[in-house]
Amino acid sequence: MHAWPASDVPALPGKGRDLKIHDTATGGPVSLDPGPVARIYVCGITPYDATHMGHAATYNAFDLVQRVWLDTKRQVHYVQNVTDVDDPLLERAIRDGHDWTELAERETALFREDMTALRMLPPQHYIGAVESIPGIVPLVERLRDKGAAYELEGDVYFSVEADPHFGEVSGLDADAMRLLSAERGGDPDRPGKKNPLDPMLWMAAREGEPSWDGASLGRGRPGWHIECVAIALDHLGMGFDVQGGGSDLAFPHHEMGASHAQALTGEHPFAKAYVHAGMVGLDGEKMSKSRGNLVFVSKVRRDGVDPAAIRLALHSHHYRSDWEWTDQVLADAVERLARWRAAVSRPDGPSADALVEEIREALANDLDTPSALRAVDRWAALQQSDGGTQEGAPGVVSRAVDALLGVAL
Repeated sequence: MHAWPASDVPALPGKGRDLKIHDTATGGPVSLDPGPVARIYVCGITPYDATHMGHAATYNAFDLVQRVWLDTKRQVHYVQNVTDVDDPLLERAIRDGHDWTELAERETALFREDMTALRMLPPQHYIGAVESIPGIVPLVERLRDKGAAYELEGDVYFSVEADPHFGEVSGLDADAMRLLSAERGGDPDRPGKKNPLDPMLWMAAREGEPSWDGASLGRGRPGWHIECVAIALDHLGMGFDVQGGGSDLAFPHHEMGASHAQALTGEHPFAKAYVHAGMVGLDGEKMSKSRGNLVFVSKVRRDGVDPAAIRLALHSHHYRSDWEWTDQVLADAVERLARWRAAVSRPDGPSADALVEEIREALANDLDTPSALRAVDRWAALQQSDGGTQEGAPGVVSRAVDALLGVAL
């Protein structure tokens, strides 16, 4: 599976600052100091509908992580998956009378278009669940052979008791985990499981559903969590720098994935930091496909809104906060983009050096985009009121906003 084309990232004078970011597992900030190559895995879409603003906010956050690292002169090894076979996708295909593979391909293509328009940096490896099955099967077999998995009526489950570190990612107690498991794709009430929280690794073939050869596992398809583990271990290995996604993935997805990997390898941790973006709401509720309260990126683009304004709307809220998408949020972003473009249209202006460092400092401090936007606002206001005499300063500002915030002025 291929990703989307990369936009150029301008090189800035000097060197960026190392990133300090909130880690869900520790509940506080951690200072990340990757080696020459920073490694990040971000969980991708289940392609049964178009990209909504909640998706965009999540991928915007981890695009910023990459940009901060690139500004420190590191390389970035970024991996993202596509869950191109799963219950929600199959259910939507049946509901709408579509072939599930065509639905997945169509929505993945639209996601690529949206990411390109928003100038999100693409992953080096963009991997689908289906193409990962040959690598998933041996991992499930290994877990079974190690006593970390068991069979139940043809399905194979992971035993959460096999990982002594289970629970450390989300920090939730058993009751909270059980409630969320039931809400987010688990089956805690299934009879015969050793622990209600045990997640499925391999689902035996069901009539009318797609299935693949699972060698000693029999025909079936992979569970949700083992998919990301197989892809991450194959392309990044254990102990990569950041595991990312929306806050609704902390449990069960990231919790279970970490336990799968740790039980497989005997190593800890799966990732050095677990970073989660907040939820975007509409009309008082979390924006989600199940609720149908969605604002689609593609629809906003078709309405003639500049994708740069969409990114500024996303930047106007801290990535970890839960917030509401409104017409006013977008209108403010459109107005801000116009002011910034007017400010950089002149040949000279106020000194830009301090502004570049202010943006760097804000982003290095847990991706504080609201502070970064306010810094550019102040520069633009100075440009409007008195101008300045530093030749080329607007060009420096334009390149910095492009390189660090992904917004083309």
